Amino acid sequence: MIPIVIAAALSICATPLWAQDKMTLLLDWFVNPDHGPVIVAQEKGFFADVDLEVEIIAPANPSDPPKLVAAGQADMAISYQPQLHLQIHEGLPLQRVGTLVATPLNCLLVLDDGPIASPADLEGRKVGFSVGGVEEAVLGHVLNTHGLSLEDVELINVNWSLSPSLMSGQVDAVIGAFRNFELNQMDIEGVPGRCFYVEEEGLPPYDELIYIANPGTMNSDQIQRFLAATEKATQYIINHPEKSWEIFSGTAPELQDELNRRAWADTLPRFALRPSAVDVGRYANFETFLFEAGLIPRINLVSDIAIDVMAQ
Repeated sequence: MIPIVIAAALSICATPLWAQDKMTLLLDWFVNPDHGPVIVAQEKGFFADVDLEVEIIAPANPSDPPKLVAAGQADMAISYQPQLHLQIHEGLPLQRVGTLVATPLNCLLVLDDGPIASPADLEGRKVGFSVGGVEEAVLGHVLNTHGLSLEDVELINVNWSLSPSLMSGQVDAVIGAFRNFELNQMDIEGVPGRCFYVEEEGLPPYDELIYIANPGTMNSDQIQRFLAATEKATQYIINHPEKSWEIFSGTAPELQDELNRRAWADTLPRFALRPSAVDVGRYANFETFLFEAGLIPRINLVSDIAIDVMAQ
């Protein structure tokens, strides 16, 4: 028996006990259906399957995650393609390494039974917004396609209170509303809204939610494994929408309501099926759009903005 015990002990010692690599992911806001692949990958053990221990952190301030990643205080963050272009020109060392939601969610939102039948009807009216810069450029572009300019409307900063300000009559429209959330929220509250979709109003298509990292400090191997796990989670969500909703909503009581259920269904077809893949033309076109809008001083190479880590 002794030789057998010794042999077994030696066998155990010879087998490496791999510790999972730890990484931090900062969300763009509180957990919501936009983060479905990340939460499902965590709950289904897909991160653990690739030897990752991912700490998912919701920020106290939604403007903080890119700054923290740039400062090396987090490995990755979820952010927005339009903002990334501006942040790079501001000098932040950031780069898109993956895509979470591959289509615009932003829309110009009005009351369904209100007087605005077209963006052209906004002349002389009030438009609410939350974030300056990109949203103003987006609104300006939409208005331009209808023969108006920003000078023809009154802009009001509603401080993230987009649908409430519209429903209360404080403003006649809001830009920056997400079609999968504010539109459903208004319908649930009995004040239906209507979206003018920015990509149908002349704006270049873009990735709404992306994963960003610091190119000087990023761990490409860990990011590759992270994206492989979220791709697997996305496939699971597409194949099992109801079961994946149960997994997602089961992580917190506040997610188990009608708004989040509707948002889940509306967001599901927008998740990136190939999160690592880069649409070079999409990033080039949006960089050009921002340059022509006067928001950036020059046009950067796409390789400075976005990479496919799987090809590294």
